[in-house]
Amino acid sequence: MHFESPHFLWLLVLLAPMVGYYVWRTRQGGATIRISTVDSLVRAPKTVRYWLRHLPFALRCGALALLIVALARPQDVEHGSTSNTEGIDIMLALDVSTSMLAMDFRPDRITAAREVAGSFIADRYGDRIGIVVFAGEAFTQSPLTTDQGTLQTLLGRIRSGVIEDGTAIGNGLATAINRLRESDAKSKVVILLTDGVNNRGAIAPLMAAEIAKGQGIKVYTIGVGTMGMAPYPTVDIYGNPDGGTVKAKVEIDEKTLREIARITGGEYFRATDKAKLEAIYEQINRMEKSKVEISEYTTYHELFLGWLLGGLALLLAEFLLAHLVLKRLP
Repeated sequence: MHFESPHFLWLLVLLAPMVGYYVWRTRQGGATIRISTVDSLVRAPKTVRYWLRHLPFALRCGALALLIVALARPQDVEHGSTSNTEGIDIMLALDVSTSMLAMDFRPDRITAAREVAGSFIADRYGDRIGIVVFAGEAFTQSPLTTDQGTLQTLLGRIRSGVIEDGTAIGNGLATAINRLRESDAKSKVVILLTDGVNNRGAIAPLMAAEIAKGQGIKVYTIGVGTMGMAPYPTVDIYGNPDGGTVKAKVEIDEKTLREIARITGGEYFRATDKAKLEAIYEQINRMEKSKVEISEYTTYHELFLGWLLGGLALLLAEFLLAHLVLKRLP
């Protein structure tokens, strides 16, 4: 409880001399009358009026205390805040071509990309996030959603080899743009991750970048793969790893990825290991912060009326008790 005028509470000390004076006067006794003996009075039964004789004074003290508290204006204080979140819509476009099985990341590129993307999603509470995967063609793994549980589940199901092989960067970017096209978010972002060169698809990467620019979509591009040679697992005639490895040159079209980022106002990053990839996602996370406005307020509710009415009720009770129930002859 909060008091608007707490200095009035010092008046409560007046109760001490009031009680002291009442006790002193009671012990002194009132008017005297001479009688021959008090034996019969001592043995007389005590009535209700005897037991209630001090109640009027107690009611008066209680009334004074309540009126003093009312004078100090007690208030109920309510603290609160309202938040206005301006979220960001983000599409993750992940390359799932067979080259993402390269083992220059631990355990391989596609697993590392899934794990790092999962941590990124967990840090974007309140933002809508979607997932697009692409290889020789592209499809939506998850539309924009704030349901992080569903996102993490669908992200964990991403595998290489489930769609026709190849690297259709333009199609992957265009599919992500299409998912953001109807978004009314003030900030729209695509994070495009690939380890190769565009060699499939009907849409050129730079054409997709121009479309993104026209839609006000910023694209961050990430090229994954070590410099030089990287070990790749060999596969059988069915496309399944057979336990062998072969080294091949890492080819990433960094020029195109840089140009996509430049056109759309984003940035290009190169990840040569999982730690570097984690640092890239953390950097993007810091650059694309959701806007949260918090307004704090304090509301005061006056409570003095209840104390005032309580004090007046005690005064009325004292008056009725003293002049009706305990009325004495002068």
